[in-house]
Amino acid sequence: MAKVNIGLTEQQRYGVIDLLNRDLSDLYLLIIKTKKYHWDVVGPQFRTLHELWQEQYDALSENIDATAERIRALGGYPVGTAEGFLQLATIREHANDLPLATEMVVRLANDHEQIIRNLREHIDRCSQEFHDEGSADFLTGLMEQHEEMAWMLRSFVEGEQLEGNGDRPGSQTKPTVNA
Repeated sequence: MAKVNIGLTEQQRYGVIDLLNRDLSDLYLLIIKTKKYHWDVVGPQFRTLHELWQEQYDALSENIDATAERIRALGGYPVGTAEGFLQLATIREHANDLPLATEMVVRLANDHEQIIRNLREHIDRCSQEFHDEGSADFLTGLMEQHEEMAWMLRSFVEGEQLEGNGDRPGSQTKPTVNA
């Protein structure tokens, strides 16, 4: 195998590869959960959630491939087994459990938020500990996508309605408009 000479020590590269494999494992579990809920959701929200989760599934699939390719670019090998994913992932499965639609949304939002917290830590470590700004930038892009996905899911659950004047129900303060 050719030696990798990209301005990082072997220790730095392997440190980043370990972080990326952890992120890959979370992404893989999340894509499985997203597709399972996409298949199994029922109720009045079926169409909305079915389509939203297909969009998120497609984005996650691209992110999984990009993460595995980043690992290869650093000279490593991505985790590629269910056992490996389960060992490294920080999110968990809910085997043999089929919750109602709103609980599905909450679980996926929580998973995205866990991944966001992990990515924030991994970005810091890539930059500060391993001096790999390229991987830090790559992870920042992933984090931004997960922030948007989590926001979409949280917005679905919040379900707040606006009053006729644009205020939220029970709001004490009125927005001011500069004339």
